[in-house]
Amino acid sequence: MIFNTDKGSQYTSGAFIDVLKDNDIRISMDGKGAWRNNVFAERLWRSVNNEEVYLNAYEFMTDAWQALKKYFDFYNQSRKHQTLKATPDRVYYESIGLPEVA
Repeated sequence: MIFNTDKGSQYTSGAFIDVLKDNDIRISMDGKGAWRNNVFAERLWRSVNNEEVYLNAYEFMTDAWQALKKYFDFYNQSRKHQTLKATPDRVYYESIGLPEVA
């Protein structure tokens, strides 16, 4: 497993690094505040928050868990990516030479 982050002080403390090393987790760090580190994850979570989380008040964690699973199924299987003009599933399966799995 690899932990990738920028070189922010919260990630470079000895205590934090020791936890990763003690658990056999490799460390990958880009320059402090490097935008490219998390750009894809941040865009994904912006979509998740704006299209699902902020619109709902979950009473229980299980409700949130089920709603997020449903959202990610929608995101991967039905929601076309703006730039790709296709769903993430379609792009992935075509990239490995398989038909899209329904």
